[in-house]
Amino acid sequence: MAEQSHADRPDLIRVEHLTKHFPVRGGIFQREVGRVQAVDDVSFTIKKGETLGMVGESGCGKTTIGRTILRLTEPTSGRMEFDGKDVFSLSASEMKQIRRNMQIVFQDPYGSLDPRLPIGESVMEGLKIHNIGSSREQYDATITMLKRVGLEEYHARRYPHEFSGGQRQRIGIARALTLRPKFIVCDEPVSALDVSIQSQVLNLLRDLQQEFGLTYLFIAHNLSVVEHISDRVAVMYLGKMVELATREDLYRKPLHPYTNALLSAIPIPGARGKRERIILKGDVPSPLNPPSGCRFHPRCPLAMDICRQQEPVFTETEPGHWAACWKVNPQ
Repeated sequence: MAEQSHADRPDLIRVEHLTKHFPVRGGIFQREVGRVQAVDDVSFTIKKGETLGMVGESGCGKTTIGRTILRLTEPTSGRMEFDGKDVFSLSASEMKQIRRNMQIVFQDPYGSLDPRLPIGESVMEGLKIHNIGSSREQYDATITMLKRVGLEEYHARRYPHEFSGGQRQRIGIARALTLRPKFIVCDEPVSALDVSIQSQVLNLLRDLQQEFGLTYLFIAHNLSVVEHISDRVAVMYLGKMVELATREDLYRKPLHPYTNALLSAIPIPGARGKRERIILKGDVPSPLNPPSGCRFHPRCPLAMDICRQQEPVFTETEPGHWAACWKVNPQ
């Protein structure tokens, strides 16, 4: 029987109108004086076995989305379904059960590991919390997973400071996988690693995805990395999703001016010609007071009057390719 294409697979993750605002307090009485609009009305789906890459500049809301859909941060509004269950409406006990199937690999592997615990204890912690197996079975599962990510049994007795950055990230991946989850948020898992180590970790993630049938939300700011691992790519800007397409369509035919600018910064290896660099003027506006209309218009080389006045609608311009831009969707 032929393997299902990604387009034919059912949705594992469905996010609808996700919003996360952080209150800003000031004055003697610490009253709310404003709100940081970290994520504002974002919707997307991730199919079973798929990797959705999410890119954008620092502060655009990528990590907040990843943490919010796992309910590590509570949402302001919106809906998130995991395998048909409304995650945001679950009780604490129900959430504990579903967390077995939803895990995260953090950007800073050292900061996410307890320096006082041997790494075997850290990897085994999830099994203990969920009371999975006997002590011996928990130990055996931990060693099996450490070996699967390229470490050895004796490493389980060592502490986080005794490992390199690449090894610590492998430990983080092993810890996320011990519960055999269905979905993993990879929050910039290779950005702190050397380039030679990045490719090893990326290849490991791809191999594990095929072996365990994993679904990834892969957050990064490096478009070359995202191209290597993703099936579809979402582009974020200042809390909004501005483009969403398959990897091939996005890199071959980007529609949004911001996506074009990001892609123009990728160096072309060898002597295959030089890409024309698009330099964006100004800095990213503050999410505390985002611009009216299209949030990208103060830096956009193609901005029109309507861009300053009215927010563009996130529209499917062709099958599977979505964009929020008045130039692309004049209607």
